[in-house]
Amino acid sequence: MAKIIKHELFFSKPPEIVWGYLTQPELMALWLMPTDFQPVLGHEFKFTTKPKPDLELDGTFYCKVLEITPFTKLSYSWKFGPGNGVLHDSTVNWTLTESNNGTQLELIHRGIGETADLPIFSLLDQGWLSNIQKILKLTEAITDGTTPA
Repeated sequence: MAKIIKHELFFSKPPEIVWGYLTQPELMALWLMPTDFQPVLGHEFKFTTKPKPDLELDGTFYCKVLEITPFTKLSYSWKFGPGNGVLHDSTVNWTLTESNNGTQLELIHRGIGETADLPIFSLLDQGWLSNIQKILKLTEAITDGTTPA
């Protein structure tokens, strides 16, 4: 049975600011991982981090942009594994909703199947929450509407 990760957080900044942290590689590296992401439908990209052999993670996440609606929705595949050709296949969905002079951000990471064990699921769940909170801190530091203070 597939597992689902879901997190929501409210940002006091408009969707355009939050969107930048989801789609600009230099900003993504501040809260997630280095990447060659481009906000283009069908673009294949990677996130890279230190390998975690004890969790059978080689440190590379293989992704492809599946849906993109500027300032509103971003969806990409998210494949990861031990580096031996076995990949766990899942999907990351971001939804931004303008609300109360700010942005409601929702992350749903679904499709983490039976092949992904509990430690990997827990790592992803806690990692997403921690990283979304990093975006919040980064956006709170913005004073002129476009760049961190």
